[in-house]
Amino acid sequence: MQSASKDPARALRTPRAAGVTGVLFALLLATALVLVRIATPVDAAGAADWLADDGHRDALTTALGLVPFAGVFFLWFMGAVRDYVGHGGDDRFFDTLFLGSGLLFVAMLFALAVGVDGLTGGGGVSPPGAPPGDGQQPWELGRHLSLSLLGDYAMRMAAVFTVSTTVIGSRLGVFPRWLDWLGAAAGLVLMFLVSSVPWSELVFPAWVMAVSGYVLWSSFRRTDRSTAAT
Repeated sequence: MQSASKDPARALRTPRAAGVTGVLFALLLATALVLVRIATPVDAAGAADWLADDGHRDALTTALGLVPFAGVFFLWFMGAVRDYVGHGGDDRFFDTLFLGSGLLFVAMLFALAVGVDGLTGGGGVSPPGAPPGDGQQPWELGRHLSLSLLGDYAMRMAAVFTVSTTVIGSRLGVFPRWLDWLGAAAGLVLMFLVSSVPWSELVFPAWVMAVSGYVLWSSFRRTDRSTAAT
């Protein structure tokens, strides 16, 4: 539980900051992941044609431009959640996992955005009148790199972050039982299924949204109780 010596006003602001930044991050990440998944599907058939459309490429470029802001919101979310749960208590192991996996996730997310951005520059799309298959090798390389970064690396770090946050929150009693189970299930999906089940990476922003919604709701409930007590 949170320390009783913590300033009450600051204790109320912390979960609200975590909730707001978590919601913003989840929305931005989900949008980017949907467009990235459409542009780089497991089955490459039709993906190059999708990218050849200027409207689709503009939408993907816009989504990739939002990734840096998603990373900033995630770092803010990390800081607010870490303060909310008391810096992991005395468990330095899970506290280290929390920080390390979160920072590595942001790094992998930025690398993923750079890889997918290379696909929108025309390197993987054959120009009009080009022979069939021209530009296919660069396209396949970029697609494979993007999918590897997404499923094998970024989401695995997201899994470690999810599990470590859930363990810390559960041990300190700041998360309800249903959120503990949700975090455990999300961590398992992100660790073992994300590379083989398309779209399962959306579990991560969904979990962040659930955590953010809970801490926002709990902060406003605490405010109502404080107002009623006075």
